[in-house]
Amino acid sequence: MALARQMKIAVFMGGDCNYHAAGWRHPKAYADAGLNFKHWSEFIRTMERGKLDMLFVADVIGVPGADDPERLSQTPRVAKFEPFTVLSALSTITTHIGLVATAATTYNAPYTVARILASLDYLSGGRAGWNLVTGGNREDAFNFSMDAHTAHADRYVRAEEFVDVVRGLWDSYEDDAFIRDKASGRFFHPEKMHVLNHKGKSFSVKGPLSVARPPQGHPVIVQAGASEPSKELTARVADVMFMSQFSLKEAQKFYADVKSRLSKYGRSPDDLKLMPGAFICVGRTSSEADEKFAELESLVPLNVALARLSHKLGGVDLSQYPLDEAFPDFTGNIARMSAPESYTRIARAENLTLRQTALRAATSNHHWVVKGSVKQVADQLEDWFINRGADGFNLLPPCVPGGIDDFVDLVVPELQRRGIFRKEYEGTTLRENLGVSRPPHRSQRERGFANA
Repeated sequence: MALARQMKIAVFMGGDCNYHAAGWRHPKAYADAGLNFKHWSEFIRTMERGKLDMLFVADVIGVPGADDPERLSQTPRVAKFEPFTVLSALSTITTHIGLVATAATTYNAPYTVARILASLDYLSGGRAGWNLVTGGNREDAFNFSMDAHTAHADRYVRAEEFVDVVRGLWDSYEDDAFIRDKASGRFFHPEKMHVLNHKGKSFSVKGPLSVARPPQGHPVIVQAGASEPSKELTARVADVMFMSQFSLKEAQKFYADVKSRLSKYGRSPDDLKLMPGAFICVGRTSSEADEKFAELESLVPLNVALARLSHKLGGVDLSQYPLDEAFPDFTGNIARMSAPESYTRIARAENLTLRQTALRAATSNHHWVVKGSVKQVADQLEDWFINRGADGFNLLPPCVPGGIDDFVDLVVPELQRRGIFRKEYEGTTLRENLGVSRPPHRSQRERGFANA
């Protein structure tokens, strides 16, 4: 019997699409997936066959590590599509999968982002989503005429204003503004156009947007991050939050914290879906899963693992620390406020050395690792879902296409059998399938407030 509350599933892709640092080296992996549209087409069709919710394309604008070409040459994440371009193409070959990508507020203009997302929402029939991030990579700054990366607190001040401008632009026209009446010569009702006229600390944007109100009202907004500013921004504006907790206890604490914040913004806990990242290695037996995992681990060059961990820690020089002793304590930094503490907690909980923590970073960053047979994996996902550690999961495929195929062919049928994952889509838009409401136009919200 199906539960009223159903698990939501996204698939995370970035760069070459293989989440594991050495995933591209697997004998059955696509090493050229970053710029091969045929492969992306295969992936998204598999996701739709599995009734998954959305494809999430994470994006880093610059090329981290470009100062060391020798080491950089061992990673495939330097050749990749601009995300909204590939999502626009994918919108034509699917009918239900949500299409979500990153647009950093520090290195974009609100009008441009609003226009791109509204256009994608129309192209896809209401399946667009925006991963709202401030931009956490210092290398990005050097490509936008800046000498240094903006401080964390300043980035969030800008992001708060940025998202309000974008949402205001999406409300440039009421839903029924465009009548396109040939007989009268009236294309739209002029009284249903709303000019934003925003003037703030970071932006001056008159409007209106050159796109009608999107099919979803507002494309789905996704947020990620564990800092206080990130959690508050999520509670105020996001429809989905991607989490990075690695244990159920931590996930439950984070889940309860963020959900409790929504009421101050007049929102219900059900208005936000929390989805932890999950690196899943599944086999038909637990030994098969162990073998798959070990094979991937054997392909990771230690210098690549250490470089990746160093980057996640904000550029810490790890060469001064012994590899096979306990993982050092690192504190937050301007670039990445939560990652250092996350890696320290993982290392302490799993009793890892610096070498082992680096390999852990190469595998799943600081996300949850789920490994085992179909039943073991489904048990763990169900445990987190039923016990309010998650509303669903953001899958981190070890390598492609195998990581996606294994989940859809092995795990999805088991979740469906347990009644916690759909057998058919609830609707055609991303909001309908996620179960998050379509926002009313701001004029309706203002009238509702005036009449309250």
